[in-house]
Amino acid sequence: MGVRAVFLVGFMASGKSSVGQELARRLGWDFVDMDARIESRERQSIPEIFRQRGEPGFRLAETSALRDLLTEPLKRDSVVALGGGAFVQERNRELLRQWPAVFLEAPLSELWQRSLTDGVERPLREDPEQFAQLYAERLPCYRQASLVVETAGKQLTSICEEIEGALQLRSTPEDAGVGLSRIDHTSFGRGESQ
Repeated sequence: MGVRAVFLVGFMASGKSSVGQELARRLGWDFVDMDARIESRERQSIPEIFRQRGEPGFRLAETSALRDLLTEPLKRDSVVALGGGAFVQERNRELLRQWPAVFLEAPLSELWQRSLTDGVERPLREDPEQFAQLYAERLPCYRQASLVVETAGKQLTSICEEIEGALQLRSTPEDAGVGLSRIDHTSFGRGESQ
C-alpha cells in the first residue's frame, strides 16, 4: 500500500499544529506544518509575506507549497496541518480531494481567546467582529472536510483517539505486529460526518 496522509483544517487557533504534532507522534508518522513549510520555501515569515505581497500573494505561495508537497510525493505517512485559509481555496480542496481532511471545530469565542493568548502573529486577526465575519465566511468550506471533530473541552488525547477511530488509523488487536491498518480514502466522502 502507498503512503498515507491526513490533513488538518480549521480556523486560526483551532489547534491544528498541537493536534497534528500529537497525532503524528502517536502514529509514528511525520508532522508537516504547512505554514513552516511556506516560510522555509519563501524565506520569509507569514506576516512578512502578507505585508509585502498581500493575501493574494500569500495564497499563491500556499497553493504552490501544497502542490509541491503532494507531487514530491510524500516519502512517509504524514499528518499535515494546513493554514487557516488553505482549505477555503477551491484549488487547494481539489488538490486534497483524494486525502482525508479533518476539520477541527471549536466555538468562535474559544478561538478568539486562544488567538489572543497563543503568541502567534496572525495577519488576518483584527477585532472580534472581523474575526467572526471571517469565520462565518470560511465555515461552509471547512464543513466540506471528510471528518468534523469538535474540540471544545477535549484533551489532545481524546481528539487524537477520535480521529484515529474515525479514519481507522490504528491497528486492530488481530493486526498487531502487522503495522498500522491502511485506509481507503474513497470511503470518506466529503461532508458525510457533519
